[in-house]
Formats: sequence, C-alpha cells, structure tokens
Amino acid sequence: MQTHEIRRRFLDHFERHGHTVVPSASLLSDDPTVLFTIAGMAPFKPYFLGEAPPPFPRATSVQKCVRTLDIDNVGHTTRHNTFFQMAGNFSFGDYFKDRAIELAWELITKSQEDGGYGFDPERIWVTVYQDDDEAFELWRRIAGLPEERIQRRGGEDNYWDMGVPGPGGPCSEIYYDRGPAHGAEGGPVADEDRYLEIWNLVFMQDIRGEQSPKYGHPPIGVLPKKNIDTGLGVERVAFLLQGVDNVYETDLVRPVISKAEQLSGRRYGADEGDDVRFRVIADHARSGVMLVGDGVTPGNEARGYVLRRLLRRIVRASRLLGIDQPVLPAFAEVVRDAMGPSYPELVRDFDRIVSVVRTEEETFLTTLTSGSRIFDLAAAETKAAGRGVLSGDKAFQLHDTYGFPIDLTLEMAAEQGLTVDETGFRALMAEQRARAKADAAARKTGRGDVSAYRAVLEQHGPTEFLGYTDLESSSRVIGLLVDGVPVASASAGTDVELVLDRTPFYAESGGQIADTGRLVGSGVELHVSDVQKLVPGLFVHRATVVAGEVGLDTTVAAAVDVARRNAIQRSHSATHLVHAAVRGAYGKRAAQAGSLNSPGRMRFDFTTPAPVSADVLAQVEEEVNDYLQDDVEVTSYTTTKDKALELGAVALFGEKYGDQVRVVDMGEYSRELCGGTHVQRIGQLGVVKLVGDSSIGSGVHRVEALVGMDALRFISKEHLLVGQLADQLKVPRDEIPTRISSVLERLRSAERELERLRVAQLLSSGGQLADTAEDVHGVSVVATAVPDGVPGNDLRALATDVRNRLASRPAVVALFSVDGPKVSFVVATTPAARDLGLAAGRLVPAFGPAVGGRGGGKPDMAQGGGTEPAGVPEAVAALRREIEHAVTQA
Repeated sequence: MQTHEIRRRFLDHFERHGHTVVPSASLLSDDPTVLFTIAGMAPFKPYFLGEAPPPFPRATSVQKCVRTLDIDNVGHTTRHNTFFQMAGNFSFGDYFKDRAIELAWELITKSQEDGGYGFDPERIWVTVYQDDDEAFELWRRIAGLPEERIQRRGGEDNYWDMGVPGPGGPCSEIYYDRGPAHGAEGGPVADEDRYLEIWNLVFMQDIRGEQSPKYGHPPIGVLPKKNIDTGLGVERVAFLLQGVDNVYETDLVRPVISKAEQLSGRRYGADEGDDVRFRVIADHARSGVMLVGDGVTPGNEARGYVLRRLLRRIVRASRLLGIDQPVLPAFAEVVRDAMGPSYPELVRDFDRIVSVVRTEEETFLTTLTSGSRIFDLAAAETKAAGRGVLSGDKAFQLHDTYGFPIDLTLEMAAEQGLTVDETGFRALMAEQRARAKADAAARKTGRGDVSAYRAVLEQHGPTEFLGYTDLESSSRVIGLLVDGVPVASASAGTDVELVLDRTPFYAESGGQIADTGRLVGSGVELHVSDVQKLVPGLFVHRATVVAGEVGLDTTVAAAVDVARRNAIQRSHSATHLVHAAVRGAYGKRAAQAGSLNSPGRMRFDFTTPAPVSADVLAQVEEEVNDYLQDDVEVTSYTTTKDKALELGAVALFGEKYGDQVRVVDMGEYSRELCGGTHVQRIGQLGVVKLVGDSSIGSGVHRVEALVGMDALRFISKEHLLVGQLADQLKVPRDEIPTRISSVLERLRSAERELERLRVAQLLSSGGQLADTAEDVHGVSVVATAVPDGVPGNDLRALATDVRNRLASRPAVVALFSVDGPKVSFVVATTPAARDLGLAAGRLVPAFGPAVGGRGGGKPDMAQGGGTEPAGVPEAVAALRREIEHAVTQA
C-alpha cells in the first residue's frame, strides 16, 4: 500500500466518523521554545490548553513534523526519520477512551478491501499506563486481546503531558510484531525493534502540577472535559505494509537512494557503511526540501542552522560515496516527484526550493575548502604542542562557523592521527542550544512563563482588534500585570502590561512594528510603548502609568499615535510594492525572507539565486514610484486560502495562515496575504527611495528604503551634499564621479610610492642588523627587537634579508616587534644552522612562553605572536640558551 493511500484511508476513516479534516500546519512552530512542529497535536494545542474554544468537537489531520534530536541515529536504525508525517484523531470533550480504541482497532484490522490497513489482529500488541485498569479492560473487551498481549508500563513510557502545568493523561500504544527474525520474544517491553510502535492514543484526563506524573508525581486534579489526542506514524505503517526492512526503503524515500546509487555507481545493500550514507541522504533530502518549502533558508542560527546541517550532511555523505558533482538539485527533484501528490505546493514552488538548495551546496563547497585550511592549522598547532586531542572549541568553531558536521571533523582528525574532545564539543553545543531557547522565549514574551496571560484569555476570550478601521476606542481593562504577575491596580510611575477587551492598537507581527499611544480614563493616564501577542489572540499593551491609578475593569479611551501609525502604514504598503517589483525583476524565486516596517523606513529581505544588480534595483525603485502616480485604491478582504491563491495572491513563506485569510490588493500590481495595516491609496506614500542594499546570508539579499517625507528629506540632503562636492572639486555635478576617480588614483599612486620607500628604508637596516651578529658556540645569532609596530609581513621580509646576508655560515635570526599590548616575532635559519639541528619551528617553543605566545612554521622560517611585550629580553636570552644547548648536544 502506497504512502499516499495510507494517508487517504486514515483521513477518510475518521471523516466518516464525524471528524473535521484539518490541513497540516506549517513545519515552523508557533511555540517560541520549539523550532519546528514536532507532534501532530501541535496545531490543536490552544484548544487543549483552553487558550481558545475548539471550532469542532472532533478533528483529524496528517501533520508534517520534523525532529532533529535523534539526527545522529538517522541511517543507523530502522525507524528514525527527521521528517515524518503524524496522522491523528482528536476529540475535544466529545468521545473518550472506549471510542478512541474502537476507531483505532477498526482501522488497523479492517481488511484492505474494505478500506482498512489489514493488519493481522494476532500480531497486535498494546501497552497501557501501569495504573490504567480501564484501558486494560477496554482492550480486552473491544479488541479481544489476551492479557499477555496487553503490557503495563511506567510513566516515562506511557504517560503524556505538554511539559508544563496543564492537561495530561495516560497513553496506550499499539505495536505490531514483525516476527522472530527481527528480535526477541516478549512484547514491546522486551524489544521495540521487533515490536514496532505504530500508534499512540493519549487519554487526556488529568491536570498536572509543576511536577509531571511521568516521573511519579500525582496529578493535582481532573479535567472537566476529557480529550483524546492520538498519533499514528505514517512512515512506520508504510514500511510494514510495503514489506520493506526500514523506513528508508518506503515508496517516498527509496527513490532518493536509487538516485544516489545512479550518481555514485555503488549499490545499496552491498556495504553497511555506504548504506548508512545512502539512508542519511534519503532522509535529509526529504527533510530539507520540506523545510525549504515551508520558508526556512539555510543560516547559522535556529531553524536555518538545522536546515544547513541537514543539507551539508547530504553533500558530505555524497562525497564519501564518491560523488564529485552537485547533488542537492537532483535529490530535490526526486523528493518533489515523490511528495508532490500529498504536498502540491512543492511542485508549485519548486523553482524557489531548488535555487535555495543549489546556492547552499555551492556555498558549502567553498567553505569546505576554507574550513579544511582552518582544520589543518588547528591540527598542526595541536601536534606542535605535543597533544593528541583536538580541542572541543576548535571542533565547535568548525561546526558553528564553517558548517562542518562533527563526523567530518572526527574523520579528518583520525586521518591525522588525532582524536577530538567530543565532550567539550557537546558541552558547547548544549550551551548554544540553551541560549537559543532562552533568546527565543525572551524575544516572544520577555519571560518564560505565560500562564498568567493564558488565564486572562481563558476567562475573557480573545482581544477584539479594531485597528483596521478605528484608531480610537472605549475599552475596558480585563488584565493587569506587573513583571508578569497579575495585580489589582498600579499607580503612577509603574510599568504595567494591560489587556483590553477591545483595542485599536496593532500588535507587532508580520514585520510591522507595534503601535504606541495613550490610554486615558477617569483620573488616570498611561503611555503605551509596545503591544505584543504573548499568547494567540491576546493583545498585551506594555505601558507606563503617567498619572493616577489604573485597576481592573477601568474604562479607558484608547488612542493610537496617528502620525506614527500612518508612517508605519506607508512603509508596510511600500514593502508590498517593492516585493512585487523585485518578483517582476527576478521571478518567483525572489521570495520574501523577512521585513521590518517602521515609521518612514522599510527593510525587505528576499531570496535570490543570482547576484543582485544595482542597475536592477534602480529599475525597481523607478517602477515603484511610477506606479505610485496611478494612486490606486488599496483594498482588503477575507476569503479562503485556496481561493486567495487562485486569485494570484502571494503567500509569504514561513508565515502561518488559517482557512480564512486576509488579502491586501494594490490594484493588479500587488496582491498578498497580509494581516497588517495599510494606506487607503498608494499615492499617500509620496515617494519611495532605496537607500541601501546588502547580502545578509547565502542567497538572501536585503534592501532598505525610506518612504514619504523621510525619503524627501534624504533626497534633499543628498542634493545638498552633491552641490558641496561640486563646489569643492570645482566641476559640474555630472563630472563629480570622474574627478573623484582621478583624485583617488593619484592618492593610491602616492600611497604605493610611500610604501615602497618605507620598505626600502626598513630593509636598509638589514646590513646593520647582520653586523650585530653574536657568536654562540659557532652559530651567528641576531636576536633583537626592531622598531615598534613593524607589521608581520615586513618583519618576515627583514628577517629574510638578514638571514641572506649571513647565508654562508650557521646563523639564526630572531626579530621581535611590539605593537601596543602585542608582540610579533619571526625566526629564520640558514642551511648550515639547520644542519646543526637548529630548525626555526622547533626553536619557537623555547622562547615563546616568555612573551606569552606561541607560533610555528617550517625549519627555515617560523613566526608567531604573544601578549607580553615586557618578556622580549627574556625571550632573547631563552633563545640563546636553546641554541647553546642544541649545539653542544649535537
């Protein structure tokens, strides 16, 4: 049975039984502490937590998920995927355990001819929570399972909650016995490779406190409405029904392996080491394409970092299979063809997806070369210091800066006879992950705990937003917090967070910054400085009490700073027009990758597979301003997402949309899905002036622009500046570039001549230095400090010159240069000195510690630096002692 059919049968089964079919949410998680959607229930989390009323009593979905905690297991086991599809059915206070078990048992055991999966009931095992006698008896009664095939397990295996105080409950997991060839007898408790889990039924019936029942702590209450949350692993069902050995050989993944076989000339199944690489390629190719499809671009932080790691592991595994050509576009095509029937957006947006992965591969091949040089230097330093272990911080630098997978560093180290401090590396990675989690939570809420805000939402419902049409309203304070803690009132001088029942204030989202303004009530006034949605649907106003005292149920007149809002709206509308012009210039692959709309200024980031031309950006600016003259009306309306896409509306990658979406039209020129606020007519923008552009990452470009009066003031200032330059250069305005080029060329010529004279003067001292050579047991030694601040290259040239003057005898030249708190040094030796065992690189460790430094090099020349200039005299003495020792021992 093909995977697409497995998905269809699941959704059809539950739709026939009264469930609303809900499309998969984005892979990009709304939870600030989680990068990706990692479970099928994630889109329904607000309903389980009571943050929003469920729009239906029953639901079913097949959710896209990505988990990367087990990335190192990918390819080594039969069941680990980074991307997977989780099919689930959900009940919100409707049916409970008995119906959940009935529906699951019916689907998995019903014959395939009748629309089921056709699993043999005699090979089904289940587990239940250790104290859940009810579930135990239901499996006996409904499914007729014998007691020996119903196993009880503890909380860590069979209790589920969300990791925070709130709903939770016992689980019941369904397993399929693959047979004696796959492991030991004894059910899931004995062997989870032989007995493969395919479905987990969660019975949400408890309220957990600060400590989870997973670890033996009792629940603190019972949910007033009991819920069902289940998850069936589509890939696991596929590999069982398709009769293959693991999840990598199913119909949606095996084609990538076949492509890798074709490109490499090697055969899957012939070598275990190669098989792991084939499976890594297949898994990561699918995950990478799905992530790019949902708007993730490779980068060095958060989601972008995960995607970069996946794609670069593919490239590395391909190289180890002997493939020396670009591979990511070819693998992406296979993924598109395999996954397209279930995810048609991959087909629609494939040009953008393939350009992203192609650019990342090209970038990695370049950084692979750079990183290899860094590794070689680190390995050489490690060996020179007499150590056999590459430090964890060096491995982390290669991983974090150059995108080296740790297994690549391990392999390269082994080739040089070194090991790697993996413990130190893992510690640094853990610190980075902890910082990323903390930063994400802080950016979203300023603190980790949002339970107080959820309580306001649960009691009063979501905030009514009036700001599309009204900039003033009469509102009531329904939530009041200080430092995240609810309070009854707050007096003048206090920074507070208020929740209003209705508000004209726009909360920061979609690149548009928040409104500011005033709240005025009877004897009280507040200044609003920021507005955030700390939980979905709840607008939290960050404000300062300027006068009086504010309390719960206070009625206030809420007024947005109109001039500021208008300036922000002009910037947001300008972003839409620039986006349209950029897409016109570079095609659909130029997709928005971020934006910021602030008063009078906009920033727009977009992906592009090609270099961005200044001429094209000039054309973009001209096109936008030309369109402004038409002064078309800006309209907005709500429709279904499918209908909006049919109308040609642009959906921004990485944004999350519900079934109903808001579309903003600016004539036929621009049509986007957008929840922000905009001008009424585009003529209100006045003028749009691009003032900067830059590359901000692999395949991502940024343009910045001023809008309205800010743009006009900038143009006036530039006009004045050009006039001043023309006056100073005494040329007409249009000749300024030519005159500046001429002046710069004369300046560069003078600088070159000064540099030539400086080097000549420096080298002229070579003869004097050679004359100062001292005899140390038959070796001529020049060891001294030269004038402060001589750069490293010049110091090397001077040392070479002095050595050449002494080339007819055994000689060692050591020159030191101090520049502030730093000292540089160069050591050079003649052939006759090297015959006595005086190699430059081996002399450095003898005196380097005296200047608090180190260095290295070849027998004829070595250099380095330190941080203790006062140690130069001791370094000179140490060098002489080392030469004396080496010569007398020879």
